[in-house]
Amino acid sequence: MALFAAPLASAGTAQAAPAAGSGYWHTSGRRILDAADQPVRIAGVNWFGFETSNLVPHGLWARDYKSMIDQMKQLGYNTIRLPYSDDVFKSGATPSGITYYNMNTDLQGLNSLQVMDKIVDYAGTVGLKIILDRHRPDSAGQSALWYTSSVPESTWIADLRSIAARYANNSTVVGIDLHNEPHDPACWGCGDPAVDWRLAAQKGGDAVLAANPDMLIFVEGVQSFEGGNTWWGGNLQGVRNHPVELSTPHRVVYSAHEYATSVANQPWFGDPAFPANMAGIWDKNWGYIFKENIAPVWVGEFGSHLTSATDRTWLRTLTDYLRPTAQYGADSFSWTYWSWNPDSGDTGGILKDDWTSVDTTKDGYLTSIKSPGFTGGGGTGGGDTQAPSTPAGLKVTGTTASSVSLSWTASTDDTAVTGYDVYRGATKVGSSAGTTFTDTGLTASTGYSYSVRAKDAAGNTSTASASITARTAASDGGGNGGCTAALRVDSSWNTGFQATVTVTNPGTTALKGWTVTWTWPGGQTVSNSWNATVTQSGAAVTAKNASHNGTVAAGGSTTFGLQGNGTSAAPTATCTAS
Repeated sequence: MALFAAPLASAGTAQAAPAAGSGYWHTSGRRILDAADQPVRIAGVNWFGFETSNLVPHGLWARDYKSMIDQMKQLGYNTIRLPYSDDVFKSGATPSGITYYNMNTDLQGLNSLQVMDKIVDYAGTVGLKIILDRHRPDSAGQSALWYTSSVPESTWIADLRSIAARYANNSTVVGIDLHNEPHDPACWGCGDPAVDWRLAAQKGGDAVLAANPDMLIFVEGVQSFEGGNTWWGGNLQGVRNHPVELSTPHRVVYSAHEYATSVANQPWFGDPAFPANMAGIWDKNWGYIFKENIAPVWVGEFGSHLTSATDRTWLRTLTDYLRPTAQYGADSFSWTYWSWNPDSGDTGGILKDDWTSVDTTKDGYLTSIKSPGFTGGGGTGGGDTQAPSTPAGLKVTGTTASSVSLSWTASTDDTAVTGYDVYRGATKVGSSAGTTFTDTGLTASTGYSYSVRAKDAAGNTSTASASITARTAASDGGGNGGCTAALRVDSSWNTGFQATVTVTNPGTTALKGWTVTWTWPGGQTVSNSWNATVTQSGAAVTAKNASHNGTVAAGGSTTFGLQGNGTSAAPTATCTAS
């Protein structure tokens, strides 16, 4: 069970979520990518117990471990965070609290690490991933620092290296959370090696990577930074000026913990602005890392008994902040809920006290941020039911001052697609039996975000959306027909490329301004631009003219340039006169 601080006095556009999540994972900007460079969203649960005196996950006295993992999969969770303590490495570490009669028969006679092997192996066979969490130095309780007098830093390093090597050839274990909930006197970036968690994380992370260079390194925050206090492990403000730098790049995922009043009645819950104040608090402490494309962010723990209205409001606000999968796909915060176990005194669990029944209220709050299972299912509570695949190639085929016309490429999978639902922002605006749709009654010269989800005859919808941003034409008669745009890649290298976009006015009157939009096909991002104001949300890019080149004479053209990260690409660009 996690331990927490006492109350303190102070305080886009969707991308298709992956279907596989194959192999080991790495990072690119704020995204986690699988071995095939497809983005993944961790959407899982904490199953604790290895860190306690039982030395195995709790609940094995009531159920077989395989049925437990199967149920996680069926509910749409795709990852298990497994807390452990360094006690599991001790000679003679003997599990307790396991029923072997008619269940868990293959665990009898095994030590703790061998039980962990069984759990890892079975999770891999059903398509779940594992994140190991070094939760405590020993089973006696949580520690502020990553070491204690009885478990020195050298033991922490040696045990991290040992468990990384143990799973070096098993990509079910995608990473290690180096230490759970560092808190005062732990600091970030203060330079004192005895208490500077950032320095320790670099040392521990490199030890893991020396044994397995493919693993992700999950690094939690601290409690306090420059006078700002929050939950243990939840303060990542120091990352901006003191990032974790490892020997192997593209491996760091930052992790925050967030809790509700059932854990501690923090001052922000009593703010008259609650819950509108929460986004600013999360932005300051850890959300900025994701939003500024610094690195991925994983909320490794959050939970509540949900017995108060405040807690229910908090959880609903947090899941919205973490970005619904239907709207944003894998371009979202990752997470693992605390906890699967019902015996967490602070929060209870997804399971009820019988270790079988599901708390459908808690599980229901998480539905919008679940993600497809790595081998199917997930996100819809349908287990192995296959939802339609995501439509692709969404583009704007025309705009007027009051309408936007869209078209997309049909889904192709084993599930019969009977049509598509079209959303403007989070609002469904209509359906189409084909692959075109026109949204009407709009405001001139206004930007709108659209997403399209496939559906089948049973009412299942695709778990992610094809999305695009469109802008209606000006009311003076300018429109999509008023200009054209062409993106050309001028040069490319291993990690990026440079491109020029040419805007042409084929009409008989001068343009007063223009907006160019396109959608990257494979995770590219704009890193720099000139002669236009360029913004990106997910895969969708919008470029607006600069003050000096908005006017384009009849028959004339103008250009702007950009640099991008990723593989070179020349997607179809759409120009709208404004």
